[in-house]
Amino acid sequence: MNEAVTASVIHKTTQKEYSETYAAQATKLTLLGLTEQDLATFFGVSRRMLARWKKDHPEFADALNRGKRQADMEVAHSLYQATVDRVITTRQAIKCKEIYYDGNGKRVEKERIEIVEVEKHIPADFRSQQFWLRNRNPAQWNEKYDDSDEAAPGAVTLNLGSGQNPLIDETAG
Repeated sequence: MNEAVTASVIHKTTQKEYSETYAAQATKLTLLGLTEQDLATFFGVSRRMLARWKKDHPEFADALNRGKRQADMEVAHSLYQATVDRVITTRQAIKCKEIYYDGNGKRVEKERIEIVEVEKHIPADFRSQQFWLRNRNPAQWNEKYDDSDEAAPGAVTLNLGSGQNPLIDETAG
């Protein structure tokens, strides 16, 4: 294909008409994690045309933002869930075997499948905790520890209450 024809084809794809169905599609696609470049490719337009659609069609811009926000919230919630110990309930199939003897004294075996609920402990993920804390409060949780100034401005003091000191003999006192 020569350059003039290629330029003509590109020009036509960038001038594609907007359709009212694109907003719903855009929400679903952004939920899947597609970027605006991916969306432009999906719709067969340039990024400039996609930007024009966002400007000219507020429902399209809202759909993009809604999908991105929802995806970000779900990922943030999932990340948070990974930072804490939790117990989840799952359903699991188990095989039950019943053995008995019939009236003639013959051994009979029956098997059946039952679905039972099982609680599983999911431990917190250290890397998720580390990522969460470093992003929430980088000044406090950065990787570099500087012990040169113990009472630095903005230092955090924790009040842990009036617990017992395990180093003190409980009988002396």
